[in-house]
Amino acid sequence: MSILDTLAVQSFCFRNFKENAEVASKVREIGLERVEVCRVHADFHDVGKWKEAVTIYEDAGISIVSIGVETFDGDANDEAIFESAAAAGAKHVSCHFKVGTFSKAIAQVKGWSDAYGIQVGIHSHGGYMFGGSPDVMQLLIDLGMPQIGLCMDTAWVMQIGPRHGDPVQWAKDYSGKIKGMHFKDFTFSPNGQWNDTVVGEGTLDLPALLAELENQDFNGVSILEYEADPEDPVPALKSCVEKMRALAT
Repeated sequence: MSILDTLAVQSFCFRNFKENAEVASKVREIGLERVEVCRVHADFHDVGKWKEAVTIYEDAGISIVSIGVETFDGDANDEAIFESAAAAGAKHVSCHFKVGTFSKAIAQVKGWSDAYGIQVGIHSHGGYMFGGSPDVMQLLIDLGMPQIGLCMDTAWVMQIGPRHGDPVQWAKDYSGKIKGMHFKDFTFSPNGQWNDTVVGEGTLDLPALLAELENQDFNGVSILEYEADPEDPVPALKSCVEKMRALAT
């Protein structure tokens, strides 16, 4: 099965629409049936209320494949995030760690991963956040494997610069350790400012990345993300879906 057959969308794309019923409807409108739900649309520490949201997605025929991006900083109460993921049938949590607490937090998260049977991907979030650079990411993954691996956000990988920020090379370097993919694309201004664009129409070499992932038999979660046009993201997201599906034919 192609990774595009299980493509999901990150609910942050619909961050200006606060009701989960609206989000579920828009997931269908762009032509998908799967979603990664973020904190904008849920409090994962309120498991009872979250289960009500899960029912909304289930009734709309939308599967929740992941939740996140969550930040783990050593708080024991964060086990509720895994309980919420399990309640939704999700098998992946995307996350961040913090520089001062990552050692304690990784040990906790590994235990919760085993207890709930849920994989964890560390989200690569560019050069301005802990974990964004390859050397730090490698350290965190080495501490976390096999339960914790990489959730590669393709746009933020590129944001750290061309020498170290090639998503295709990251896919090769982290082969077997990629738990999830955030397919996102940027163009860059001369001053380094990034700008969202339809995936595959910016800096990302989408065909080469998909070919590499297929070559690896990648079976993690595949999540589409486009953060521009928050008032009306549906047209661009439809184009993203069409662009990715065209490459699978």
